[in-house]
Amino acid sequence: MSSPDTGLPPAPERESLGELVGELAQDLSRLMRQELELAKAEIREEAKKAGKAGGMLAGAGFAGYMTAVLLSLALVFALGAVLPLGWSALIVAALWGITGFALYSSGRTKLRQVAPKPERTVESLKEDAEWARHPTK
Repeated sequence: MSSPDTGLPPAPERESLGELVGELAQDLSRLMRQELELAKAEIREEAKKAGKAGGMLAGAGFAGYMTAVLLSLALVFALGAVLPLGWSALIVAALWGITGFALYSSGRTKLRQVAPKPERTVESLKEDAEWARHPTK
């Protein structure tokens, strides 16, 4: 069954290089599709978890908001024991205004530090594309 001098199967049983490259391309394409489907499934699962967590955080935010409102009213009435209610409300509103400005300034500063695009991912994708063009390098 094999050639006596090379040890390889006879020519009709060997696949051509073109066929091997074609099979490799099909296998690589199938692998990429499967990886993409796996990534989609993982993202869907994680999105569900994130949605539930987001809902809980929204509920916590609302509870915090209500707490702040009620504590603010309590402070207005507590100050109202020594000052007119109008001045008490103005003092509490000024405190909230100062707090809001401080949070706004801090948030704006941090927002300016955010990168506009994911640099490492873009670089990795460029490397992957380069490898795909020249896989033997």
